[in-house]
Parts: sequence; structure tokens; C-alpha cells
Amino acid sequence: MRTLVLNAGYEPLSVVTSRRAAVLVMHGKASVLAEDHTPIATPSALVPRPAVILLHHYVRVSRRRPAAPSRRSILRRDGRLCTYCDRPAATVDHVIPRARGGDSSWENLVACCGTCNARKGSKTLDELGWTLGMTPQAPPHHVWMPVELDAPRDVWMPFLTHASSH
Repeated sequence: MRTLVLNAGYEPLSVVTSRRAAVLVMHGKASVLAEDHTPIATPSALVPRPAVILLHHYVRVSRRRPAAPSRRSILRRDGRLCTYCDRPAATVDHVIPRARGGDSSWENLVACCGTCNARKGSKTLDELGWTLGMTPQAPPHHVWMPVELDAPRDVWMPFLTHASSH
């Protein structure tokens, strides 16, 4: 089971195992904001299993520039929709093909469905008469979220909604 860790300012910081979260709570470093139904069994007791914890002290995270793009991060940025046809996307495409000198940067990678990826091949958008519905760019550093939040647990949703409204 996984536990959402919120920084002292209620922004999502990471996702850890529920055992790690319980240790943080037992050492007085965090408070439980939401629990799971199944407790953690210790040799002497049953301990409530934390689903969401809040750190007591703010942890400063330096994110001056976004990390290098990954397939997962490009799909997340583009809402898992093909940039060319708006169908569900599972792959990424180089707007300027690598065979034509394109790099693997935030500005040259977009989410793409398998059909469009196969049709595009190593052609340019001009050669196909295609256009991009958006300008691909690196996400701002304050938009960073743990990758586990690609598929958040239901119990986390009120805390993620709270974090995004600040």
C-alpha cells in the first residue's frame, strides 16, 4: 500500500510505503490526515495504516529546471491524448524526427497514438500537412508532481484538489 506525503504547506511531496509513513508518524515527524481500512500488524499491536500524511516541518525541494523528459512525463503533460488526432496516446513522437536532426527535448516530444506515430514515421509535419494543436514545452517547475500521481488513489483526491487550489 502506498501513502501520499504532503509537505507542511499541503503540497504533494512524494509517495512512500505505508510502513515508511507509519514510522514518520510514530517518530513525530508527520500527522495522519487519512487512513486505510486495513491496519498494519506489528508484533504487539495493530497500527492504523496511513493513506495520507502531513509533514510537521516544511521540506525545501529545489527544482530549478524540469528533469529530462520521459515517455511517462510527456504523456502526463499532454493529458494522454494524441497531439495529432486527440485519441488516447500510449507512445511519444519526435515532432522533428531524430533522423532529421530532432532531439529528445521537451520542445520536440509529444504524446502520440500508435496509428499517427506509424503514419508520421520520419516525415515532418509540413510534408504531411499536419499541425500541432499546442506548442510543446517543459512544464513549469511548480507543476511537478510525483509520478505515482498519474493514477492517484481515491482517498488522495481531496488532498490533491486542495493542493492544486493554492
